[in-house]
Amino acid sequence: MPLVPLPQPYDFVRSTERFRAFGRDAAAVVNEGALHRVVGATEVRIEPVRGGVLVEPGGPEVEAHVAYLLGAPFDLGAFWSWAAGEPVLAKLDGTLAGYRPLLQPDPWEALVTSITAQQVSLYAAFAIRSRLIERFGVRHDVAWAFPTRERVARLREDELVAGGFSRRKAEYLVGLARADLDLAALSALPDDAVVAAITSVRGLGRWSADWFLARALGRGSAWPAGDLAVRKAVSRLYGEGSDLDEAQVRTIGDRFGSHANLAAHMLLAGARITG
Repeated sequence: MPLVPLPQPYDFVRSTERFRAFGRDAAAVVNEGALHRVVGATEVRIEPVRGGVLVEPGGPEVEAHVAYLLGAPFDLGAFWSWAAGEPVLAKLDGTLAGYRPLLQPDPWEALVTSITAQQVSLYAAFAIRSRLIERFGVRHDVAWAFPTRERVARLREDELVAGGFSRRKAEYLVGLARADLDLAALSALPDDAVVAAITSVRGLGRWSADWFLARALGRGSAWPAGDLAVRKAVSRLYGEGSDLDEAQVRTIGDRFGSHANLAAHMLLAGARITG
């Protein structure tokens, strides 16, 4: 089984807790200590070992997918060195040792996930997402392949409503699948152009665009200021007792510069993992 190396320290259980914390994710299933994910047409087993993870089966496409999924592009050493000068974040360094935020290798899956998560709890979002995957994806041994854009484009909105989508979200999802948005081209665009392209699609606003920059593209300066959990964390830690609005939170994010994405992830992880 090929080894996908990850910068150390690395805590696989803590880093993948998102796939357990909010309920079952049918496209990323934790089973007997390993993570199962379908890459292409093959189910891959990802197992933690010293120095990284073992993947079975391997291959260049699989190994690149897994490395990106597990956040290998993030330079955590540089982030924590910078964070030493930020008193709030500096306190999380030891607590989050080994925690590496996840990324989303598939831009289509990332945007569909953002639609499922709009205006609901993450528990509800995971449940709706998994029903979508199981109904319209492809079953493998442990995990399911995420429904393709082509498959969703052929759906009727009523089929999604029957699976737990609101009528409005069903419209958004089918509309996204049928839109002219070139998902593969987004990675080559600057941040502002990515935001403009995504928000031009009905149902996708700045919140979706910011999380796409953060989780699908791994852009350093991405800062999802409109996210309720981010806003609560920033208000509690930087707001001196005040509930900050989105504009205020976005302004605070400016101080983090190219470290804003990881700052957001660490603030959320600190709240979720350590309370």
